[in-house]
Amino acid sequence: MTLLATRPEPIDIEPAATAVVIVDMQNAFASPGGMFDIAGHDVSGAAAAVEATGRVAEAARAAGSPVVYLQMGYSSDLSTGGGPDSPNYQKELALVVMRERPELSGKLLVEGTWDWQIVDALTPRPGDLVVAKTRYDGFVGTDLADRLRAGGLRNLLFCGIATNVCVESTARSAFFNEYWPILVTDAMNHAGPDFMRDATEWSFEHVFGWLCTARGAVRFFA
Repeated sequence: MTLLATRPEPIDIEPAATAVVIVDMQNAFASPGGMFDIAGHDVSGAAAAVEATGRVAEAARAAGSPVVYLQMGYSSDLSTGGGPDSPNYQKELALVVMRERPELSGKLLVEGTWDWQIVDALTPRPGDLVVAKTRYDGFVGTDLADRLRAGGLRNLLFCGIATNVCVESTARSAFFNEYWPILVTDAMNHAGPDFMRDATEWSFEHVFGWLCTARGAVRFFA
């Protein structure tokens, strides 16, 4: 067991049973000209989160711990987003923006597009796992749980975007399914006002899991 510097208290966990889960580090959410930027969300904090995520991922790979990417996206006909009777169809930002702005139809979070691609700085390496998803929660409609179980993984260090949407949704689901969710706070970027980030961090420090920094995660894997 190895001590990981977390809040509210350090925890002893086994690196061999720990994975880094990188959530939606895609051009849509992290790059100027991507879907978030087009919709008016501030993406200025994404570059620092991408850099911190890269350091954590490299440390995990060097230690032999898995790196798992979650990648949000829809089929070209958007059928995987759900129809008008689906709450995802009504609320998910890419689907909403494409309906409101027909000139963007087929360009936001559609598989194979630039918007859908993982940012260049975090291109998956051979041996990394990439799990495609169509909902905020990375466990819904995917084989994520099967892959984690197959690897004997219980401890999940979360990086990604957005802190308060897909990261939080997946990390809460992890908690409900007996995984240990740990948010790497400086390796994430949030959507909306800063209090949304603060609310997610409070919830995980006090209710759903633990918080650490990229520096702490790198030391854990060293």
